[in-house]
Amino acid sequence: MASDKGAGSSKTAAMEIESVPEALEWHARHCERSDAPITARVIRSLLAVMETDTASGRRLANWQGKGIEDALALRAVAGLHSMHLSGEEPRLEPVFTGLITDQAQVDAIVVEAAKTFDHRLLPWFDGPPQTNEAGRSASVMAALMWLSGKLGPRFELNEIGASAGINSMMARFHFDLGGISAGPSLSSIQIKPEWRGDPPPANPVEIVAARACDISPIDLTDERQANRLKAYIWVDARDRMTRMDAAIAMAKRMPPDLVRQDAGEFVKEVLAAEQEEGVTRVLFHTIMWQYLPAATRTAIKDMMEEAGAAATVDKPLAWISLETNRETFKHECRVRYWPDGGEIIQLTEAHPHGAWVEWTGN
Repeated sequence: MASDKGAGSSKTAAMEIESVPEALEWHARHCERSDAPITARVIRSLLAVMETDTASGRRLANWQGKGIEDALALRAVAGLHSMHLSGEEPRLEPVFTGLITDQAQVDAIVVEAAKTFDHRLLPWFDGPPQTNEAGRSASVMAALMWLSGKLGPRFELNEIGASAGINSMMARFHFDLGGISAGPSLSSIQIKPEWRGDPPPANPVEIVAARACDISPIDLTDERQANRLKAYIWVDARDRMTRMDAAIAMAKRMPPDLVRQDAGEFVKEVLAAEQEEGVTRVLFHTIMWQYLPAATRTAIKDMMEEAGAAATVDKPLAWISLETNRETFKHECRVRYWPDGGEIIQLTEAHPHGAWVEWTGN
């Protein structure tokens, strides 16, 4: 994602935008800066959809809330993308393949699709985008390598807001992080981001267990649910779609240990469970913290602080988060671990989908 001097304050102000047209234009520019021009054109076409006498158009025009914070544009685009992926609306093909780039032509096609499939598009407004990007695991694995040098190489992973649980399968991925390798070399999922700065420490990592939860989990073995998750991927991001197809195939061979559960209740159960000596218990999450209710975030922080105070050298605790800094909109991987006091340490800054990772740790 491009970042300019002083961009933090302007992006923070953008989160307060209530005008739907302004929010759509902000998201379109954001997509353009993220090398997603096709998605940007589809977002701008929603301005034309707003002018139609459709339920979807009225939902857009009368959106109650903040369009950027609610990811309004991405909800609607996913609905249209779903129709393209399924072949249900063939008129969208030249739009989503980039064959048509003229905005007026894109607007006309999207408007006709919205009118024809108003009933199909409308439900996509009901919830925020649910993404599950394997590329984000690069920062998590780098953090585990760093922690291995502090706490030992064995880890028990517990992921909240896991969506389909793809990153909880990271023990089956192969990583090349600035020339440092981890995981099975012949894996169908190869995580090799553009690496910036020093590589992470080349410490061994053994993932002995991995569990995950989500309030609305997606079953990758169910074709309908898997296709819904694919619809949230920007059509410009071909590498992401390839990884998603590989993750779906991987889950069909051995599904992740994923449960439908509130994040706070999941963390409570995890911390109450018996912990194996010599294994670091890890809570981790990627690009989901902002969607949790404030009360749940506070409860998880309090539980982790309490568990950290009781952690020992034989039974350590760690917390890895790859989340959006709400002041700068940079995506930062931060780590806390106990019994060393739980100081927050930033280890990476990363592209939101893992295309590049910059090591900022020591």
